[in-house]
Amino acid sequence: MDAATEARLADLLDREAIRAVLARMARGLDRLDNDLVLSCYWPEAIDDHTHFVGTPQDFVRYADSTTLMFASCAHHLTTHNCEIVGAEAHCETYYTYTGHAAAPPHFMASGRYVDLFQKRDGEWRILARVTIVDGQYELMPAKFSEGMPSPYAPGENPVARDRSDVSYQRPVRPRAPKD
Repeated sequence: MDAATEARLADLLDREAIRAVLARMARGLDRLDNDLVLSCYWPEAIDDHTHFVGTPQDFVRYADSTTLMFASCAHHLTTHNCEIVGAEAHCETYYTYTGHAAAPPHFMASGRYVDLFQKRDGEWRILARVTIVDGQYELMPAKFSEGMPSPYAPGENPVARDRSDVSYQRPVRPRAPKD
């Protein structure tokens, strides 16, 4: 393999590793998996999350208190821009966050994570994060969905905010088919 191909391959592997950290962070926040969230930061990192500025350890406590206001939530990551300079990466990642409350109104926010990643001993993690909120929205159920039955049977709800969630199951275990 020539030097240019090796350099391009190394760049692609670094970019994928950074995207994996971002996906791990979203999953950790949605599942209230604080160890997973903390694995995305260097210990001395600072997170500026609009209403919160502090360490990763303090951030997970803040995030849990916010997240627990909802029955479930989901972080959706979209456009991702990344400039890698040596062992640092400057990234901007767009997000949409939805919080489904026990009863309406529900909540949605959109914005961007502006991150400084640092690579140490072959591992990328966040060293500094600034969260930009571009919009916040209160969501009410649409008229057509009022009175719609739940997609799940009474007492059945696959949403778990911990490691009992189906996404942690190895192998995944689907529900039994209905007769």
